[in-house]
Amino acid sequence: MKRQRGALLGLLWVQVCWVRGMDVEQTPAALSLQEGASSTLRCNFSSSVNNVQWFRQNPGGGSLTWLFYIASGMKQDGRLNCTVNTKDRHSSLHIRASQQEDSATYLCAVEAQSHPPPPASLSCRDFLFFM
Repeated sequence: MKRQRGALLGLLWVQVCWVRGMDVEQTPAALSLQEGASSTLRCNFSSSVNNVQWFRQNPGGGSLTWLFYIASGMKQDGRLNCTVNTKDRHSSLHIRASQQEDSATYLCAVEAQSHPPPPASLSCRDFLFFM
């Protein structure tokens, strides 16, 4: 019996933060793709960073699952590939041969290089897009 491939529901949480002039933004804001397709999510940051972390949260909320901690270069884990380009100030998360269970909210977090340390307060705007 031939299995029909359905559309995946892609949810991305876009968080824009300002810490002493640093802002972080994920693109695309929302994504929908066919099972088996590949996609790349990008995290852009405006200042130098020490490292980037990627997380996922299953539909309906719950705890975050840590995917990658990376300071530079590339890391791979199964169908997931993460890169950081500190010169161009971005990180990418590539999902190869997507599967139904890849439907989730994906988040990136950065640790800014700062001297002196950043202030205790952090101002963020969160956007959740459903498709």
